[in-house]
Amino acid sequence: MRVIGNIIWWILGGLLLAAAWALIAVLLCLTVIGIPLGMQAFKLAGLTLAPFGKTVAYGGGLGSTFANIIWILLVGWWMAVGYLAAGLANMVTIIGIPFGIQSIKMAQLALMPFGSRVVRRLR
Repeated sequence: MRVIGNIIWWILGGLLLAAAWALIAVLLCLTVIGIPLGMQAFKLAGLTLAPFGKTVAYGGGLGSTFANIIWILLVGWWMAVGYLAAGLANMVTIIGIPFGIQSIKMAQLALMPFGSRVVRRLR
């Protein structure tokens, strides 16, 4: 199911969105100040490329919390709202529910990427 879900995800725009995230990450990494933000954008690109079969493990300490607060204020809130809106729109149909769940997973990561890791689900 993971492979089929990811292929359908790519066809419906996941591949284009992952490429956009990767481009944003590369542009952010051109400056020293943007490198931490670029690394988070690469994390979002990786999850966006193949969300089925992956989960997000949250953790981190005080530094991650501080970085997440700044992230939320600058870009995280509107990115999370966009993913949440896409997820809810996908959940209108029964066929779209798995894709909506993946969008909501990405909304959580888009809100607080610092201190989190994308890990492969063992199933």
